[in-house]
Parts: sequence; structure tokens; C-alpha cells
Amino acid sequence: MADINFYFDPICPFAWMTSKWIRIVQTQRNYTVDWRFISLRLINSHLDYDTHFPADYDVQHTAGLRLLRVASAAREQHGREAIGPLYAAFGARILETSPDEGRVPGWQGTPDLAADALVEAGLPASLADHLDDSARDAEIQAESDEALSLTGKDVGTPIVHFEPPDGVAFFGPVISRLPDDEQAGVLWDHVVGLARFPGFAELKRSLREQPQLPSFGVEAREAGKVEDWHAGSRRLKK
Repeated sequence: MADINFYFDPICPFAWMTSKWIRIVQTQRNYTVDWRFISLRLINSHLDYDTHFPADYDVQHTAGLRLLRVASAAREQHGREAIGPLYAAFGARILETSPDEGRVPGWQGTPDLAADALVEAGLPASLADHLDDSARDAEIQAESDEALSLTGKDVGTPIVHFEPPDGVAFFGPVISRLPDDEQAGVLWDHVVGLARFPGFAELKRSLREQPQLPSFGVEAREAGKVEDWHAGSRRLKK
């Protein structure tokens, strides 16, 4: 059993930023990580995207689901250890590249991107054929439900479960800046220490900086534009 179960949707920039931090902590603490699935498209399937989300979120979340189908096939055929490298390859293409205004919404879930990521991860490009394999949605839904059972439903991605099955689980933390090596361990200890306190439920603010990612045009040493996500991605717009 892994030290950390990390539930991700490859389309989510905040999950990606948190995963980069977790990979630093993993190396420092010699943790094992099981990279698991949670689909924003599936957990929000009961919502009307036109009123609850900004434009194009439906196609973006669907692109994330398409990539999770590919990841599901990769895990089935090549084992759980295949998912960490594949998630890294997805993130490099989706979130570590500069914005391109010529891209069509949903470009993240295209066969070319999936095939390139698979090859980089040492997997057969033919697994990209599973992008439209909706038969895999039941497995992805079950794993998404598993993640939400650990935290409750009013959360997003990622969900982190430390020392499963009985250890603490939490949404996030949502971070916009990548900690350096020294900060990474300190932040981890603080987050786990808080989550372990009996009766702790939530520490939150809806103001977020845009993450320090090329896809947002934010350089590593810059502070991204501050946005209020209460009226942003997951709340009914006022």
C-alpha cells in the first residue's frame, strides 16, 4: 500500500501544482504515491455548466475525462506504476506550455496530445484509442466517489489521502506557487499536522492567485493575478 493516494484530474491546474509539490515531498521523505483518478466532469455531472461555470469548462472537463479513460487503460494493461509518468507527461503538455489563442477548446483531450504523452511515458501510443471508451467511466466514477467519501462532496481536485486506509485525507492544499525544497517539507508537515487534529474540518479563502504555470503566462518568480473563485469555477455566478 502506498504512503499517499493522490486523486487527480489531468485538466486541473491546481491539482497539477500540488502534484509537483507532492513529488518533491515524495523524494525527500521516500514516500510511495499511488496516482488515482477523480473526474471533474463526472463529479459535476449534476450541474448546469452554463450557469455554474465560466465558458468552455464543459469541454475542458470532458477533455480531462477523456485522458482519464486513457490512463485507466494504461493502468489496466501496464500496472499502477505507469500512471505517475503518464500524469507528468499530460501535465507537461497541458500546463507547462504557453497559452495559444489558436487552440480549439478541448484541445487537451485530442488523440495527438494523448499519443505524444503516452510515448513519453514509455507506453504504447495506441492507448490513445481509449479517449472515447466510455465503458471506462464506471471505474473512473467509482474512484471519484472513493475520493469524495474521504472528504465530503463540496471539494474539487486534488484529494490527498496520507497513510491510507486509516490516515488523514484532505482536498488540496490549493497552492499557486511551487515551494522550494526547504519549504516543501515544512508545508507538508503543517498541512498533515492540521489535518490530523481531531475535529478539524476546513481552513479556506476563495481568493486565489493564478498559478505559476506557463499555461497562465505567469513566470516562476511572479505573483499571478488574484481571482475570487467564489464566483469563478465552482460557484453559481452572481
